[in-house]
Amino acid sequence: MPALAGFRNRSLPGDRRLAESAPRNMWNVPIAAGIVGLSEHRGGNPLSGSKPNVWFEREILLDLVESVAAAATILGPASATPDDPYRTLSSAEGIVASVHRYDAAVMDLAPGLKVISRTGIGYDKVDVAAATARGIAVCNAPDGPTISTAEHAATLMMMVAKNVKRSEAELRGGGTDFYARHTGIELEGRTLGLVGLGRIARRVALIAAGLGMRVTAFDPYLDDAAFGPDVVRRVTIEDLVADADVVSLHIPLTNDNAGFFGVELIGAMKPGSILINTARGGLIDHDALEAALNSGHLFGAGLDVTDPEPLPPEDPLLARNDVVITPHVAAGTAGAKRRIFKGAFDQVIQVLAGQRPPNLVNPEIWSGRPVEIGDSR
Repeated sequence: MPALAGFRNRSLPGDRRLAESAPRNMWNVPIAAGIVGLSEHRGGNPLSGSKPNVWFEREILLDLVESVAAAATILGPASATPDDPYRTLSSAEGIVASVHRYDAAVMDLAPGLKVISRTGIGYDKVDVAAATARGIAVCNAPDGPTISTAEHAATLMMMVAKNVKRSEAELRGGGTDFYARHTGIELEGRTLGLVGLGRIARRVALIAAGLGMRVTAFDPYLDDAAFGPDVVRRVTIEDLVADADVVSLHIPLTNDNAGFFGVELIGAMKPGSILINTARGGLIDHDALEAALNSGHLFGAGLDVTDPEPLPPEDPLLARNDVVITPHVAAGTAGAKRRIFKGAFDQVIQVLAGQRPPNLVNPEIWSGRPVEIGDSR
């Protein structure tokens, strides 16, 4: 791999023979006695145990392999052994997690596990209660996907409003006088309603303001000052959806809000409005959404997240020209991937060094035990 050219030969003479002869994993990293690592980068023996064992669910970005290997012994990735994704997990002290589910059974595969760090905002795939009971820190990386996800939400909004998918389908099908048949929505002067006003929603608000839209938001967990002068607070979710031309979801999925946007709430939306979801697919009842689209109550929808994920090819929503769907890739830009990975990995190293990470989901495990976490099984 070109990104690693020259790096493999930086080992000290005593280690070079091992580095050159050992089998290598998908990152071209030597594998020794079941431990994957780049210990020769610092001149150490791969079996010395001088660095913490960190297991990766996904491949490490190539330009980060060297810096990661300098700080940790690399285990995984799970994607390299799809039939047995947790094969190398047993000796892990830290996990950089992505889309797999991490319940008690998975955690117990690694007796020395001290931290699970998610590459992204959501941590609904991690059993936080089980982790807390075991003294395992759970972290997320909320800042990494902000820019890309906000831009993606705005893109979905504009694609639906301008009927891009239908226009392209008509063009591919042939015909004439497309202009006469085209219908679209001009967004200037329209109202965007944000459900949740966190990092991503605030950036979407900035984009919408640039388009000349009026922005409202519903977030019962914030005080009035948090809304600022440019976002109008809605006291109830019903008030927000009744007034908004576009409703965009920016809240986590919990046991209490699954199917939150169902028949009742979608039915309360303004006729001819648009529904956007870049949060979690389980927030929307797809049957209720399809019914509202069929009746003409909604103009369209833009979804980066669905339930299930990915949608099967035969799902009726995929066949619709008034729905734009992407497969949970809003944060899939190069910049976001790098920020998300670094945010998650850096916190693993911080926890394993006895430092409190900035985005600790279960802070109760840290109280009074700044270093000795991961010892309550």
